Amino acid sequence: LSPPACMLCRRAEADPAICGGKRATKGLCAHTYCLVSSPSSFLPGMVPSLLLCSFQRCFVCGEMGAAITCREKGCDRSFHLPCASRGECVTQFFGLYRSFCWEHRPEQAVKAKPGQNSTCIVCLGPVEDKKSYHTVACPACQHAWFHRSCIQKQAIRAGVRFCCSRCRDQDRFVMEMLAMGIRVSKRSFFLFPTHKPSGCASVQGQRHRRCNASKCLCPGGREQAEEEGPWQVLLCSSCAAKGTHRRCLDLSSSATTWECDRCAGLGTGKRQSTRGPLGCYGQRPS
Repeated sequence: LSPPACMLCRRAEADPAICGGKRATKGLCAHTYCLVSSPSSFLPGMVPSLLLCSFQRCFVCGEMGAAITCREKGCDRSFHLPCASRGECVTQFFGLYRSFCWEHRPEQAVKAKPGQNSTCIVCLGPVEDKKSYHTVACPACQHAWFHRSCIQKQAIRAGVRFCCSRCRDQDRFVMEMLAMGIRVSKRSFFLFPTHKPSGCASVQGQRHRRCNASKCLCPGGREQAEEEGPWQVLLCSSCAAKGTHRRCLDLSSSATTWECDRCAGLGTGKRQSTRGPLGCYGQRPS
C-alpha cells in the first residue's frame, strides 16, 4: 500500500529534514512541521488545523492546503512547507515558528561576499558569487559558505555537535542558521550550553544574557541573569540577540517566549506567548 499523503502539503513522500515525520489521528495524516509551522497550530487538535488550511492556496505550486502564511503584516501569501525552497521562503523552526515569503524573508547581515571560486564547505561544490537565498555564510568567521540544502542536512546529522565546519563557532552560528530557516536539533539550541560538546572548539561569543530593556529595573544591573523569577533573562524568540528581565517588561511568570521591538514590530516588543517549543497567488521569485 502507498503511504498516506499529508493532508496539508498533499505529499505522501517529503524530505524528513524539512517536514519531519507524520502524525495520524482520526484517519487524518499530516507532517509534524507542516502542522506546527501553521498559524492554525494554536488551535487544539489536528482536525481544526486541517480544515482551516484546506482553503488556503499555495502561491508557489497553486494547489490548496497551504498551511503556512507569511507573518509580514499585510502579506497574505501562503505556501506548503515542501514548496518553501522553490518559492525561496523561510520558516523559522523555533519560538513562534514565524514564516516569511520570498519578499519579506530575513537576510544575513554579513559583510563578506563569496568570491568567484568559493565553494560549499559541505559538498565542495561552487556557490553563487553573491549572498542569496541558496547561499548562506557563517556569521562568526564570514569565510565559510554553505548551500542551504547542504547545511540543512548537516544540521540534522550533527545534532548537538552542529557548528561551523571552518571556525567551529557554535552559538552565533546556530542562532544565525535558525533565523535563516534551518531546522536544527532541539537539543542544539534549547539550552545553548556554555560547555561545548567534544568536537567543537570553544567559540568566540557566549549565549546572550544581558537585559536590553530601555529601562532596566534590576538592582544588580543589566548583566544580572537568574535561572528563574523576575530577574530571569528571556531571549527574543526570533533573533535570540536581545534579552530582557521578566520584571523589566512586566512579563508574566507563565510567558515562555518574547520578541524584541525589531522582530515584533516597533513599539510592540512585549509580545509574549505561553506556547511551548514548539490564500492568494503572489509573484514568484525570479
